Order: sequence, then C-alpha cells, then structure tokens
Amino acid sequence: QVQLQESGGGLVQAGVSLRLSCAASGRTSSTYAMGWFRQAPGKEREFVAYMTRDGYTSYTNSVKGRFTISRDNAKNTVDLQMNSLKPEDTAVYYCAARGRYSNTFDYWGQGTQVTVSS
Repeated sequence: QVQLQESGGGLVQAGVSLRLSCAASGRTSSTYAMGWFRQAPGKEREFVAYMTRDGYTSYTNSVKGRFTISRDNAKNTVDLQMNSLKPEDTAVYYCAARGRYSNTFDYWGQGTQVTVSS
C-alpha cells in the first residue's frame, strides 16, 4: 500500500501562484508515476499532470505553460507549481500514484482545496 498526503492548498486571488506538495509513504516502489488530478464542484475528476520516476511529464492542455510538476525521487515527493491561477482552476486537487506496469492510478490522497477568486 501507498499512502499519499497533500499539502499547500488555499484561497488565493486570480493571477497569483500556489504550490502543492504530496508526500508518499509505504510501498514507494509503486510510485513510478506520481501526479495530480482535480475535481471541481459538480464536475468529474480530471487529469492535471503527472511525472514518472524517469522524468517524463504530461499535462492537460488547460494548464500547459502555467503549471509545472516536479518530483524528488529520493524523498518520494511530487510538487505542483501553479502560476497565473484562474477561477476555473478552483477544485479539490488530488495526488495520485501508480506502479510502472499499471494502467491506472491506484493510490490517492485525501485531496486539498484550491480556491481562486476573481
């Protein structure tokens, strides 16, 4: 099992930056890919970004150029630097992880709220 703990959410104004962090513990061999998803009120949970242990990254189009994902493999952490935040970025952000040969993200954090006011 892998436990994921997010931190760094909050209430901010549009245009500012916020950094989310996620720390993994437990069977960290199952954290080949770590990433972020978000769920806005009344909407489905959606993919935001992920990064593999090898350094490969992927972003959803709406955050490209504004969000940057990074990870520290030694510390089993993954961060999401969010710049130029918009009200539509408001959501609960979830950290997720999967093993190298898994097609789905199997482990999830509890989520952290990000609210962007206009």
